[in-house]
Amino acid sequence: MPLPALFSRFGHEPAFTRDRPKVAVVGGGFGGMAAAKALAAEGCHVTIIDKNPYTTFQPLLYQVATGGLNPGDVTYRLRSFIAKLGAHARFRRASVTRIDTDAQLVHCDNGDPIPYDYVVLAQGVGANFFGIPGAAERSDTIYTRASSLRARDVIFSHLEALDTDKSKTFDVIIVGGGPTGVETAGTLAEMKSVGIPAIFPDVSIDRVHVTLVEMGSHLLPPFDPGLRHYTRRQLQRRGVDVRTDTTIKEIRDDSVLLGDGQTLPADMVIWAAGVGGHKKAKGWGFETGRGGRIVTDSSLRVHGQDRIFAIGDGAIIDENPLPQLAQPAMQGGKLVASQVAHLERGEALEEFHYVDKGTMATIGRNAAVVELPNGPKFTGFIAWIAWVVLHIFQLLGGRNRIQAMVNLGSRYLTFNKEAGAIVGDVLNEDGKPEATTPESEKPAATSEDDD
Repeated sequence: MPLPALFSRFGHEPAFTRDRPKVAVVGGGFGGMAAAKALAAEGCHVTIIDKNPYTTFQPLLYQVATGGLNPGDVTYRLRSFIAKLGAHARFRRASVTRIDTDAQLVHCDNGDPIPYDYVVLAQGVGANFFGIPGAAERSDTIYTRASSLRARDVIFSHLEALDTDKSKTFDVIIVGGGPTGVETAGTLAEMKSVGIPAIFPDVSIDRVHVTLVEMGSHLLPPFDPGLRHYTRRQLQRRGVDVRTDTTIKEIRDDSVLLGDGQTLPADMVIWAAGVGGHKKAKGWGFETGRGGRIVTDSSLRVHGQDRIFAIGDGAIIDENPLPQLAQPAMQGGKLVASQVAHLERGEALEEFHYVDKGTMATIGRNAAVVELPNGPKFTGFIAWIAWVVLHIFQLLGGRNRIQAMVNLGSRYLTFNKEAGAIVGDVLNEDGKPEATTPESEKPAATSEDDD
């Protein structure tokens, strides 16, 4: 691409136009995409490696799980993203198996090894079950597109069962009082109080119970105490049983054993209690710290490495741990591009200084909390509108923004009739969709069936 075109594309003159450093970016999330875009702007040859062919806007996955959005609304093709970065950007759909730092090769489970001059590790994290018995086997999560769709089918199956089995109840326990747990609990509570009477007129809302369990003393611990109090009050007003200072000892097939010995019935457990490093990332041979996150110095360079950086939720700065949010990942991705340019010129690296742009969380319809840096805080409808606008704006692709706006707007306008109109597959006892169970796996008909 001619230099003037490249200049107009990225807004500044690239650092490299001939001897382009080869940079492998592991992970296509917030941090990985920010790094790839900034590196392309510097004129580097960039390759994003991700096991999925799409990136996922994780903050809205709970909306997929509860039927507010379609999975296509919150995902975007990584190949489309790469195509916009120019002729020197590539995408490899693969999982990284090994990083050979001597030969400077990234080995993958798909395709030839990828040579590099620099590596940016932005692999993200997965659910952390903290070794609690039964948690990994019997919990649903909403950290990925696939797990969100699975959670949606489980919710849908239980709601449908309420209409046919009058003795059945639906007990949902959400573990974790952070934004994901709060947002999921609030949406399910509104589905219970508003959606069930509209969609299932013969089902009493007393047969559905939503419980939010948090081991700490407060919900949304990073927020101001006044915002935390508002959040708890709003959830309780919606019918959520909020239990703080409560630990989970074991998750069983149909119940949850609490740390104090009490047992709660549970048809579904949604795990939102924390994240940890991926098992594969732990096998790459780099130093890991709390939660299995790869340890870096203040310049975001991995300990013991000259050409490998780590950013985002899967990394931790040893001297200054940062919140596992999108903004630190994106800001880290932008800095990494500058670090590559510094190293190529023989210059000293910069320290990473995180700029807090504020945090927010939604609780339910017309209720949210927003805390901006240096003090400003607000709640209620204004905060909720700010949350909606920001999240729609951050979606990739005009099509996704329009579809999300239409879907969320439609649900808002038809709230009293559509709040519980979740659509999914009814799962059988083995957790498979009934409609897609092969005939060969179905039980043989008995004489009673023939009658």
